[in-house]
Amino acid sequence: MEIQSLTVSERIILAEALWDSVVAEGSEIELTDAQKLELDRRLKSFEQDQDRGSSWVDVKARVLSK
Repeated sequence: MEIQSLTVSERIILAEALWDSVVAEGSEIELTDAQKLELDRRLKSFEQDQDRGSSWVDVKARVLSK
């Protein structure tokens, strides 16, 4: 199958099916050490100032407006 020959909608459906197959197996996606450090840094930053940053509603609105 030539993926580029699929429509955008068909490729999205394929991507969803692939993701669902990974989830169905109960596979865990291992984080790298760098990802773990970044998450720890962000959590610490949030704990120090919970008013800093943007809410999910604001972030989503910004992303969808582009």
